[in-house]
Amino acid sequence: MEGFAEVNGARLWYETAGAGPAVVMLHGHLVDSGQWDGQFGVFAREFRVLRYDARGFGRSDQPGEPFAFYEDLRALLGFLGIDRPLLVGCSGGGSMIINLALAYPEVPRALVLVGTGLPGYRASGAESPRRAELGEASEQAYQRGDVDAAVELGLQLWTDGERRRPEEVDPGARARTGEMMRRLLSRPKVDAEALDPEAISRVGELQAPTLVVVGADDGLRVREIADLIEARVAGARKVVIQDAGHHPNMEHPEEFNEVVLDFLRSVPAD
Repeated sequence: MEGFAEVNGARLWYETAGAGPAVVMLHGHLVDSGQWDGQFGVFAREFRVLRYDARGFGRSDQPGEPFAFYEDLRALLGFLGIDRPLLVGCSGGGSMIINLALAYPEVPRALVLVGTGLPGYRASGAESPRRAELGEASEQAYQRGDVDAAVELGLQLWTDGERRRPEEVDPGARARTGEMMRRLLSRPKVDAEALDPEAISRVGELQAPTLVVVGADDGLRVREIADLIEARVAGARKVVIQDAGHHPNMEHPEEFNEVVLDFLRSVPAD
């Protein structure tokens, strides 16, 4: 089933399938809910799965007023009658569910954080000169309206990673990521309100069972965040997927699905 939910003054597109404990999938903020094409149907064999386009992404509305991603998520869960979900979030979607879990610790049953951001985190050192150059060049291309160049540079930065050439990355995953990035870059940038205080100062308060998944070829900052969460969150476990960049679920769906489904099955029932 798919449709639109009126949430906090915006229409959010969503899709649900399956039955059982609820699993909610939050996409990264370079892409949209299509990120989960390799997981949605597979997970729906065992769970009630929800994925949606966050405000400003995919088929959902642009922000019309100040908003917070995690408050949209909480409202959407209420709209759909979902209690105590298992939350799976990538990159900015990971930041979203961290914020939700800190603001409303009674909501999540478990967290799966994939290449996650962590609001307020500052890397211990500078990224490599190559990553810095790619990031600056991609932003410049976007500012001058050269979406094709911005997408290609973004793919080199986030998908290919430090050690891989474009031809060494799964071409289907790379092309699909590029399609979603192109859609995103055709829309205005989204600016959402942050949790106060920022999550970096409170990450040790996370209570739900937590799995951290990170691609071995993701950026330094993302890999440091994965290490920090593993160290500070009680019982957190980290899995590194080799030969993968910022969206490991798209490059290695079978390995990702096995790791995450094993974890979700292990989460105690309420």
